[in-house]
Amino acid sequence: MKYIFPYIYERYLARQIYAAFGFILFALVALFLFFDILSELSSIKGAYTLPLALLHVLLRAPSRISEIIPIAGLIGSIYVFAMLASQSEFTILRIAGLDAKRGLITLAKISLPLILFTLMISEWVGPYTENLSEKIRMKALGSSYTSQFKTGIWVKDRLRDEDGSGPVRPGVRYVNVGKVEKDNEIFNIRMYEFDAAYHLLSIRVAATGRFDQSGTWILDNATETRFTETKQSDPLNPVYSAQTFTHPIITLESEVTPKILSVLLVSPEKMSIMSLGRFIAHLQENKQDAQLQLITFWKKVIYPLTIFVMLSLALPFAYLKVRAGGVGIKVFGGIMLGMSFQLFNSLFSNVGLLGSWPSLLTALTPPLLYFLLAIFGLRWVSKA
Repeated sequence: MKYIFPYIYERYLARQIYAAFGFILFALVALFLFFDILSELSSIKGAYTLPLALLHVLLRAPSRISEIIPIAGLIGSIYVFAMLASQSEFTILRIAGLDAKRGLITLAKISLPLILFTLMISEWVGPYTENLSEKIRMKALGSSYTSQFKTGIWVKDRLRDEDGSGPVRPGVRYVNVGKVEKDNEIFNIRMYEFDAAYHLLSIRVAATGRFDQSGTWILDNATETRFTETKQSDPLNPVYSAQTFTHPIITLESEVTPKILSVLLVSPEKMSIMSLGRFIAHLQENKQDAQLQLITFWKKVIYPLTIFVMLSLALPFAYLKVRAGGVGIKVFGGIMLGMSFQLFNSLFSNVGLLGSWPSLLTALTPPLLYFLLAIFGLRWVSKA
């Protein structure tokens, strides 16, 4: 700790903020988990017993922690700085030479372990436990992964030769999957293939399918219908012939992997940065709109840095004059300011999505505005 915080006052502030942060984080997570348990009670039936419901909620705790960390950092640091101001400890630090610039540098050091902790929770622990939690719940309830569409999941794929292999050629393949029981098993599969002019080439239907480790899909008991346009003198009156084949097994090369399918069943906010990046690359390669995913990607990249923004918002409260009164109201206002950041961040993302604004700008604007607000507040109170 001495290597990160070489000065005594830095170690003192770090211990105070970390202790308050841990207590606030525990209290907020416990509160949110209590409400999650209450909402989950209505789903308890059959094999999905109360212990499994509690396990399901507890496994979702890391995701809750990653959501609450910035607010916990803000409330904890406001409490610490308000206490330092009430006991004139921060006044002594200012007399000893702690100015606003050094204060921000100290907060940047203090926020660094919290940023690393947030990345670990949001990128590795959270997605893993969230996926495990959903599997436990669905196995007990006897349900499967489904999308918000009644027909299942729709995904765009690249077109290959008639036998499903070979190099990528002009055209497109649309894949519809009814449900996903496991990461490598799919059911109720339909595939529609079109050429570069969007003329229908074939339709494949299979009841079940599985993904081979070699990178191909194996469809069982598949029915394939191929359409061929016959030459006519009138191009405005085309005539097509259709041939139907039944195959016990069809092997298809595809860029739609089980990871892509699992990503489609998870909201972008709950995905890791790596999974979201792969999904964005898949959408862009298939010329699909990825604006929502891009905004979410940059928000997740920038999100850990909002911890430093929250700590910066709390620093002006160290300059409070206790004799002037109204300390409690000012602290409450600071907490509401932090809450407003979460609301403004979500609102600005939706506005940026509707306006097709640059994704990086949309994700960066809210934390940048609140950081400038923290700098303005710090300059104002330091001169008062």
